[in-house]
Amino acid sequence: MTEDTPTPIRLGTRASRLAVAQSQDVADRLASASGRPVELVTVTSEGDTNRASLASLGGTGVFASALREALVAGEVDVLVHSLKDLPTAPYPGLTIAAVPKRADARDVLVARNAATIDSLPEHAKVGTGSPRRAAQLRAKRPDIDVVDIRGNIDTRLGRVHDDLDAVVLAAAGLSRIDRLAEATELLDLGFWPSAPGQGALAIETRADETDRTLLAALRKIDHAPTRLTVAAEREVLAKLEAGCSAPIGATAIVDGEILLVSATVYRPDGAEYRTSSHAAVLDGTPQDRLDEALEVGGRVATELLENGAGELADLADTVAEDTTDGPYTAGPGLATPAE
Repeated sequence: MTEDTPTPIRLGTRASRLAVAQSQDVADRLASASGRPVELVTVTSEGDTNRASLASLGGTGVFASALREALVAGEVDVLVHSLKDLPTAPYPGLTIAAVPKRADARDVLVARNAATIDSLPEHAKVGTGSPRRAAQLRAKRPDIDVVDIRGNIDTRLGRVHDDLDAVVLAAAGLSRIDRLAEATELLDLGFWPSAPGQGALAIETRADETDRTLLAALRKIDHAPTRLTVAAEREVLAKLEAGCSAPIGATAIVDGEILLVSATVYRPDGAEYRTSSHAAVLDGTPQDRLDEALEVGGRVATELLENGAGELADLADTVAEDTTDGPYTAGPGLATPAE
């Protein structure tokens, strides 16, 4: 490499089609913002090779561990995560330095014969690997046979034409691989809240990163409204002491200076659920606004617990690593643990 050639930024990603697609989008934006080439470095996690259920592997955080180890070891410079799959606990030595503008946060149904949830045949077989989606399906249609499935998006979609009547997936994931047109129903967040952070990406770096060009580029692609909404949603998850595979849906919306946060905790069989909503006015410095987002997310979680959500979903027995025990600072990104 000559003296005039910019040093490439090494971006760590899982090797799946979806992970590479969303990482390439971030890579393109980082290259534009920094004026440097960005190279994708694929990292394989246990979640990519083990076909067991996510719950038995320790929740969706299993996908992040190998990536984070590579970042700590200096094998890559930045990571791209699906934020809904990222544990809420701060990871020693790392920080979320940017959260780009969020994509569609909704879930979608992909079904045979253009069916919707209401029009699926009685006792239809619907696939999902998410306890939240399973509980929502059972709450909406108790007759449905929910089938636990794993695999990439292409594999799951293929099963709709094989042994399943439908699958439930994230709209953002389908959109990122140009298959959103196959959705037969977009599920409104008002009655079908999605996972905290769904549709958003997290760009993680080492906390002691000194590459000024990289840090400046990350600041350019960070999206403040998205950072606030996902911070509030993930604070609900953290305060409930729940893992990211728990049956919890959360939605936060910024409308002008108003932040509205709503969350629902489901009993796994869908027979009961608890919902709470709170709003706050956002003003002051970026740190003030972030503190307010975290506070209102905490209020939602507190009300849910007061109304029996803990017993409903047995939240304390979910993945223990997905809890947080410290304050946040606005810092360079979403969830930098305070010193």
